[in-house]
Amino acid sequence: MKSPFEIKKEICEVGHKLWLKGFVAANDGNISVKINDHEYYCTPTGVSKGSLTPDMIIKVDENGKKLEGKLNPSSEIKMHMRVYQKRPDVTAVVHAHPPVATAFTVADIDLDQYILPEAVLTIGNVPTCDYGTPSTMEIPDSLDPYLQNHDAFLLRNHGALTVGCNLNKAFFVMEEVEFNAVICKHAMDLGAVHEISNDQLKKLMDLRKAMNLPGRHPGIDYGEEECCGSKDQLVADITRKVLAALGK
Repeated sequence: MKSPFEIKKEICEVGHKLWLKGFVAANDGNISVKINDHEYYCTPTGVSKGSLTPDMIIKVDENGKKLEGKLNPSSEIKMHMRVYQKRPDVTAVVHAHPPVATAFTVADIDLDQYILPEAVLTIGNVPTCDYGTPSTMEIPDSLDPYLQNHDAFLLRNHGALTVGCNLNKAFFVMEEVEFNAVICKHAMDLGAVHEISNDQLKKLMDLRKAMNLPGRHPGIDYGEEECCGSKDQLVADITRKVLAALGK
């Protein structure tokens, strides 16, 4: 079992990585680790993740009330507590503002295209939660529909939240979310996004099962085969979408 100092040091290391990767700016983001059902370590408010030191880490209870520490916990500790309440398997939560993944939420584009085998295996599609005012219960409530089936969540106009069976896993999921978003954005800029075929997706799901990968996974929504409809049907579908976008 890790000592309190080792846990606090690990939180600081992950905070430094988030800052170095540009996943957070200024005092953005927050990190927490579960010690037991009633105690948690978390990052303080008003401190850059690039400047964290172990003595700054705070201990809180399951209601987010401070138990130990000189500084105060983030007002967004509420969403961390909601995760721990609903997901007993989770022992770490990371919240950051990865730029490209966050841009997807601002542009109202879902990060649901299956383009990288690694992302398919680890995160599947990533849901975008409804917008909520920071520090209120609106954000924890927005997570509720997705918590049981996902380990990664986009927060509309607000960043991303990732969870894991340990802190490194939660951080790696955050990395995977942003990397997947970056590749998808580059492909869009180049003019085409070619998703992995249904047959290959099924093989990846079999591989995921064989590897017994940890965490919750939404599985794969295979949808309809690309050529299952007639040309007329495809034209009609496109026309309907265009008219809907024009408000007609």
